[in-house]
Order: sequence, then structure tokens, then C-alpha cells
Amino acid sequence: MSVRTVCARRWLFALALAGAMAACGAADMVKMRVIPAGAYVPLQRSVKDAPSVPVASFLLDERPVTNAEFLAFVTAVPKWRRSQVSRLFADASYLEGWSDDLTPGEKAPPDAPVVRVSWFAARAYARWVGKRLPTIAEWELAAAAGYDGPDGKNDETLNRDLYAWLARPVPAVLPAADSLSPNFHGIRGLHGLVWEWVQDFNTALVTGESRADAGLERNLFCGAGSVGAKDTTDYAAFMRQALRTSLKANNTTTSLGFRCAKSIP
Repeated sequence: MSVRTVCARRWLFALALAGAMAACGAADMVKMRVIPAGAYVPLQRSVKDAPSVPVASFLLDERPVTNAEFLAFVTAVPKWRRSQVSRLFADASYLEGWSDDLTPGEKAPPDAPVVRVSWFAARAYARWVGKRLPTIAEWELAAAAGYDGPDGKNDETLNRDLYAWLARPVPAVLPAADSLSPNFHGIRGLHGLVWEWVQDFNTALVTGESRADAGLERNLFCGAGSVGAKDTTDYAAFMRQALRTSLKANNTTTSLGFRCAKSIP
């Protein structure tokens, strides 16, 4: 191999590495908003549970992670590319909408939320940019805000937009991740864009270890699932819970993306 060839290869590698590092830096510069401390009231609780879960103040990405940002990740970390990822960590439809490993394509615009990513992949991306996935309590606390106040329960505009989204089929091409109006905390797209992974999505709803356990909460099964719910009219919350409890960590879907969070020291 000639000296010229070796130098050329080293130069190309340096360019690629610099590009990956720059992309990582760009991903890590996503604007984050402070979510004030508060309390999350779970949709369904065991009689043994506390009435609410205290949540410390934390940082949350203003919008979901985009295709462009996830492309920077898989470029820098090849094991998360579509053709190389282990089926233990992502099912067969992982990044299925992309044209190939390093080309999102027309169905996945650079500024649109990345979807068809598994929990494992989302968590790996978050770690890559020095962040983490939000917990259920954190996500729900941030999502409880309305457009004009910290409590969106009676925000008619928010509820109209939310339920209109739930009634629509998933579009072939998603809109930009920052296209929706911000809520009171400055967070966009928690309702009305994509479903989102959370760190503890698979938290069990039941308290017993088996169906023979006398301590099992029978009211958390089947038709009795709404018994003891904090608000039986909160259809969207039931939808989120149903989705989370149906998922496995390697699952991917056409409308499931994620955003990152960060603890405040």
C-alpha cells in the first residue's frame, strides 16, 4: 500500500470522525427546558401506594429526537444501524421507514421525529448525548401542563388538539418535531405528534408476584381496570398506559419515538 493511499485513508477517517463528533455535539445542543418540581398522581394505584409520587425539578428536551440526530448517532455507533443491530435489542421493523442504514430518505425527513426505534436504542442514544430517558412520573408531570398554565386538565384547546390527534391515523410522513405549539413549560409535541418511550415503561401495574398471590390487586385486571383510577374520563392517559404495558423493550412502531431528559444536580 502506497504512502499516498495510507494518507488518503487517514484523511477520510479523520473527516468522518470529525463529522460524527460535530453531529454528536449538535445533538447534545438540543434546547432543554426546566420542568419545576411537582407531584405525579399515577392513573391507577394499589391501596398500599402513596397518593402521589414526588418529582424533583429536571430538564427535558423541548422536542422529540429527530431523524437527523439519530442519523448522527448510528453514524458514530455502527452497532445501532438497521442492518447491524441485534434482534435482542430491536425487532425486524427497526428504522424500517429509512431508505438504508445511513439514509433516512423521503419518508423520514431530517427534522421529523425518529420513529421505529426500540427502548434499547432510545436509551443508548440518550447516553451517547450525556442524557437519559425521562421516567413515567417526569413525562406525565411535564405533559400535564396546558398551553397557558401548569395544569392543562381544563385547557379546552389542548384537549381539542389531543383528542383530534388520537382520532387521526398515523401520517405517512410525520411533521417537523418542533411544529406544534409549546406548552406552559415550553415543551413541544408531548401530545399530538408521536408516542414516546420512557425509562420505566414496563413498571408493573400489579403488586403480587403471581396469580396465586393473595396480595394481588384484582382490580387492576381486565374490565375492572378503571376501578380506582384517579380520573376515569382521562381517555388519553388510559391510552398511554395501555401502550406502555403492551410494549417489550425491543419493540418498534410507526408512531413511537422519544425525547431525552437530564437530572438537575
